[in-house]
Amino acid sequence: MELVVLGWGGGWPPAGGAACGYLVRHEGCCLWLDAGTVTMANLQRFVDLDAVDAIAISHRHFDHFLDLYPYFLSRWLARDRPRPPKLPLFAPPGMFEHALQLEPELGQAFDLSVIEPGDGFQAGPLQIQTAGMRHPVPTLGMRIEAGDSVLAYSADTGPTDELVRLAKDANVLLCEATFLDPGEGSPDIHLSASEAAGHAAQAGAAKLILTHVWPTHDRNAVEERARSAYRGDAVVANDGLRVTV
Repeated sequence: MELVVLGWGGGWPPAGGAACGYLVRHEGCCLWLDAGTVTMANLQRFVDLDAVDAIAISHRHFDHFLDLYPYFLSRWLARDRPRPPKLPLFAPPGMFEHALQLEPELGQAFDLSVIEPGDGFQAGPLQIQTAGMRHPVPTLGMRIEAGDSVLAYSADTGPTDELVRLAKDANVLLCEATFLDPGEGSPDIHLSASEAAGHAAQAGAAKLILTHVWPTHDRNAVEERARSAYRGDAVVANDGLRVTV
């Protein structure tokens, strides 16, 4: 399994970058995981738009799904080829009601599937198990498995044992680190860098990738905070980062 970071910005894209989004590839299957602002542009650096096999959105906050709209146009208004079949789109409760307010025709391009926190789903050879994260709206943390490879994704969350369980013995934990220090901002809905590291350590994850970083924070300081609380390999995500899981 390969993870490609399409964007890491928490809340908005940093200058020249993108909000949160990722490409997960395995045996020719391409899963677009969260579709934050500018991730569609970065996606095309790695695969053709028509190569996407499924999309999974963790929750309905705009920095995780806004690029669904231009991607919808690329499929629904295709003029140089036959209109492609509906693409599987997985999301938690409340996401589609929210998104359809801006584009009522989304269901014409996507096969909409509501995933309750705790349920699982499949995208090609990828098996995905979810858990409810600690966030103000229904939010799916995800454990993505393919053979012996395990990628865990926190989505947006405050401190929670659910994330530790979801990431148990994962090869990679892709974890939000919105805040630089615990107690900064809204501590019940996001993690600091050291808290993300603590969850990775408790879970026994082999590698930690920090994402959803506040764009104005010093990225070196984010990495330093994480490494002080985690003995494994910890890095801050960059657009275009590629990791074999």
